[in-house]
Amino acid sequence: MADAKVIPFDDDRSRGNGASGAGSGENGGSAAPRPSRRRGGAARRKGATGAAGAAPAGEVQPLPVRGGAAREDDGTAPHGPSGTASGRPAGDDGVPGDDGAAGGDGGLEQRIAGGLAFLRRRLTGNYEIDDFGYDAELTDQVLMSMLRPLYENYFRVEVKGVENIPAEGGALIVANHSGTLPLDGLMMQVAVHDHHPADRHLRLLAADLVFVLPVVNELARKLGHTLACAEDAERLLAQGELVGVMPEGFKGIGKPFGERYKLQRFGRGGFVSTALRQGAPIIPCSIVGAEEIYPMIGNSKTLARLLGFPYFPLTPTFPWLGPLGAVPLPTKWTIQFGEPIRTDGYAPEAAEDPVLMFNLTDQVREQIQHTLYKLLVQRRSVFF
Repeated sequence: MADAKVIPFDDDRSRGNGASGAGSGENGGSAAPRPSRRRGGAARRKGATGAAGAAPAGEVQPLPVRGGAAREDDGTAPHGPSGTASGRPAGDDGVPGDDGAAGGDGGLEQRIAGGLAFLRRRLTGNYEIDDFGYDAELTDQVLMSMLRPLYENYFRVEVKGVENIPAEGGALIVANHSGTLPLDGLMMQVAVHDHHPADRHLRLLAADLVFVLPVVNELARKLGHTLACAEDAERLLAQGELVGVMPEGFKGIGKPFGERYKLQRFGRGGFVSTALRQGAPIIPCSIVGAEEIYPMIGNSKTLARLLGFPYFPLTPTFPWLGPLGAVPLPTKWTIQFGEPIRTDGYAPEAAEDPVLMFNLTDQVREQIQHTLYKLLVQRRSVFF
């Protein structure tokens, strides 16, 4: 594999000139090209309903989405007040089914029909993705369902402060980064997807290493991730998207176990400059529990250099136990979203003020660090 290099997130130069940034690292490098917008042979079919609310003859209902808002085109159930799926697929009479329990054959039939409809759309290319490669339907119906057992049953993530995330408009979530493998970013994405009352989706900015790994590259694009460069971040914020960044990058995720929960440097404030240009609020996010999933007691720099990785972790179980050693420890997680730091009150030229960027960067970092210490004091143990 070619050496993967990390690009500074705060490099505002256009990628068209060969320079794009990765908010998760310090070293320069080339960015993977963004895939062009792809669309299926036809636009996604809008769901038409009859006078009684039932689908026309010959139409099949799509697979229900857990954690997604009700859509006109797929008839999926909306969120409940808690942010989880509020109901089961409705039967022909408009009454929610019982997922195949006694007397709920209609619900089971709809689930089967919905699954077949989903497969038909995927096989025929009758679905849409955006300019960044984000596939909303695949994310809602498949990828989130794959991540949710890890989120709910394995790490048992507790979410706090989700009400601090605005219901609409662009916003930048800035979080600490840890855990040897970037599972914390994925768990944060599930937390927003499943718990935000406005059913918002988090678009993560990732290092260029993610986009040179086979399979991982395609899945990251489908989930809505993009390169951690100022250009992409500003485009997403301008479109009113919720954007997530972890400024520590490889310095945070690859730090030794003895330095757990001690924030590393946040770069030169590139994420602050991006937020200032768009007038987007900055929301600090603190994640506790990820540091202990792979206790990193060593780093094989020789293997890392040969494989083109920024580090090669040595843990109590990996690589000594082979593939079994790659299983993360089932720690108990807490994700807390802090109060927003507003940026819309600053003049446009404030984005070029290095003193202001340094002060805001330090403010965000201190708020995350303080919350980490508070959560550590409150938790009973690493696993419970």
